[in-house]
Amino acid sequence: MFNTSEFIPVGLLTDIAGTFALSEAQAGMMISVYAWGVMILSLPLMVAASRLDPRRLLLLVIAVFMAGQVASAVAPAFVTLVLARLLVAAAHAIFWSIASPLATRIADPSQASRAMGLVVTGSSIAMIAGMPLGRVIGLAVGWRATFSCVAAVACAVLVMMTITMPRVERTEPFTVRQLPDVLRNRALMVIYAVTILVATGYYTGYSYIEPFMQRVADMPDTSITACLTVFGCAGLMGSFLFSRLYDNHRIPFVRIMVFGVAASLLLLGTAGAATWAAFAVCALWGLSATAFNVAFQAEIIHDTPAHVSAVAMSIFSGLFNLGIGCGTWLGGQVVDGLGINLIGVVGGLVALAGFVVCFVSMRKGKSANAAA
Repeated sequence: MFNTSEFIPVGLLTDIAGTFALSEAQAGMMISVYAWGVMILSLPLMVAASRLDPRRLLLLVIAVFMAGQVASAVAPAFVTLVLARLLVAAAHAIFWSIASPLATRIADPSQASRAMGLVVTGSSIAMIAGMPLGRVIGLAVGWRATFSCVAAVACAVLVMMTITMPRVERTEPFTVRQLPDVLRNRALMVIYAVTILVATGYYTGYSYIEPFMQRVADMPDTSITACLTVFGCAGLMGSFLFSRLYDNHRIPFVRIMVFGVAASLLLLGTAGAATWAAFAVCALWGLSATAFNVAFQAEIIHDTPAHVSAVAMSIFSGLFNLGIGCGTWLGGQVVDGLGINLIGVVGGLVALAGFVVCFVSMRKGKSANAAA
């Protein structure tokens, strides 16, 4: 649900731009503002929220998310839509700080990696079903209806979670005084640096994938929707590979998936040669991106004590969204300047820099929880 909401503007960017008489690059700034909002809000909101009961916090987050979707659906102007998206960003900032740590705490310890894989599988389902369905609804009856549908789903999920979510014991509240200890964690600093570079490269291309497929690959709307669905299906395979391979091959797995993101971006230009090439690139891209995301979340939990993991995850979420915002902005500059056909090359080079940092600096170390 959260990722469907996050990805929807990518699939409906052209229509949203048309409604408010904007260019695609101008409308794309909505994605950047959303991402930068998550970046700015993640840490302060999570520090404040660390004092709340996890169950109550999750339900509150879903309620705020639902309110943001309603406001997005009825926004009369582009500025109002951006403000509504910032409300959703506040919910997003906390949700992705607590989702994976909560999953690992609710699950049996022997199933922790599988639980994290299932959380991130939600991202793939959003790409397989959520975003394509939202795109179909938006193309048929308008993009506002898509946000209304997400709000309805959020209402149903809120009721379901109220009934089914178990109580989870609160960890020690995090204080700002502990932040220097987090920032002195070398393993975390490497993860954060790679995250910024890979997310920036990833979204330099992904934020403009719809107009790229239209103009460069000359694909009809139905084929673009199918291509985005393949992206999501490949993400399921990435989650599956993570649950099978990560525990025994941590660092090689992370390196291969980071390289896969860079390679898929650099190969994006081949999508114009043939339809099958576009589908192949999206498959590699979706698999690598999903596996990279869940593996880095697992690395953060591996490298931090339990009471710090949610805050460390909030920093990760903030920096990932910094990369999303910077990537969307950079992609917009490429679209307006060098040409939309080069978004993959520019994004791929940035992600490749992330791979170099990953390859040189990431090392296998002892679990922070085991050390504690």
